[in-house]
Amino acid sequence: MSNVTLGVNEFRGRTRLIEYAENDRLRHMYMVGKTGVGKSTVFQNMCLQDIRNGQGVCFIDPHGDSVDWLLERIPEHRLQHVIHFDPSDTAFPFGLNLLEARNEFEKDFLVNECIQIFYKLFDPGKVGMIGPQFEHWLRNAALTVMAGPEGGSILEIPRLFIDPEFEKKKRSYLTDPLVIDFWGKQMASTSGFHKSEMLNYFMSKFGPFMNNALMRNILGHRVNSFEFDKLMDNRNILLVNLSKGKIGEINAHMLGLILVSRLQAAVLKRANQGGAYRTPFYLYVDEFQNFTTDTFASLLSESRKYGLGMHLAHQYLGQLPDPIRDSIFGNVGTFVAFEVGIEDAQLLAKEFAPITDLDLISLPRFNFYIKLMIDGKTSSSFSGTSLPPEQVAGTRNMKEKVIALTRLAYGWPRLLTEETIRRQLG
Repeated sequence: MSNVTLGVNEFRGRTRLIEYAENDRLRHMYMVGKTGVGKSTVFQNMCLQDIRNGQGVCFIDPHGDSVDWLLERIPEHRLQHVIHFDPSDTAFPFGLNLLEARNEFEKDFLVNECIQIFYKLFDPGKVGMIGPQFEHWLRNAALTVMAGPEGGSILEIPRLFIDPEFEKKKRSYLTDPLVIDFWGKQMASTSGFHKSEMLNYFMSKFGPFMNNALMRNILGHRVNSFEFDKLMDNRNILLVNLSKGKIGEINAHMLGLILVSRLQAAVLKRANQGGAYRTPFYLYVDEFQNFTTDTFASLLSESRKYGLGMHLAHQYLGQLPDPIRDSIFGNVGTFVAFEVGIEDAQLLAKEFAPITDLDLISLPRFNFYIKLMIDGKTSSSFSGTSLPPEQVAGTRNMKEKVIALTRLAYGWPRLLTEETIRRQLG
């Protein structure tokens, strides 16, 4: 087993490394702190150690700086294991299909995640922008698009309601009596006026992605460029650059939500594997609240036994929905707090006692308090300082090598992608 070093602790003149053991990491890490205090530095250092130790990792970066930092430090012997997913690379788009499923359980899970994603994007407060009728239409349409040997993508859902031939073709593969009745009874008996009124409302939620060439060329694929179950089993390295400045905030959120949903589906499939075959895999997500649905709360409690260790970071507690927040404080083993605001400090002081709220609001940059999981038990809180970022010696050009290999192995040329998706979307 390979430990990773989080930083150093100085106490009574002695300096000790803060080491985090592999088994304890499967109980997850939660990190909170203001922007610019050093959270990304800790994640970068940990992830680089994992990469050098031969571990499988996924790093989802909403800014892009951490992924670029890691790319330049990839060891030569791990070059073939790296997948660099950068949606802004429009010349060779990846395929990311939420609705690609291999069995009925996975199909139901992904359809539910699809519904939760639309809630997250368009109605996070659940005030009625996405209501029961939209959910009903989306569920039945998604199950219909997925029917048949060729499957379908999320962007093909609107086509069901405007292309009778496509609808007829997809309905011919249906076996679920409830979905069959949706088309044969409910939709058939809905008046043209009400159908048109609902259709405009329904279609408007797909417009931001269908009318955006960057997103259309990613989400329109019926086949995913990579599968998380294979990544985990093979100890691969997935580095995801979701820079909001390059691709836009709603696009970054959509892609991150799909990635995390695909990961959840792959983790749950490990229930069919014996414990000895569940290769440990480590997930790093900054600003994770943007990429999680309510079902993520259950993943925090279940993923440990399936070999997934999560490292989650964000800026302040108010960003978290209650179910996610409760699950974190109930299931996470290691807590790290950098400098936080007054309100968060008052809440976190109870968790980090005897550390006080004044201690938490006055931390210097790169300093933190931590409650570390050690041999299955969470320690008392103590202080730490993160290690400085490692400098690159000389010119390695590893980023260019990774991009070139990734394009060849996982991307599709843009013109070929556009022609294929144009045919699929009618």
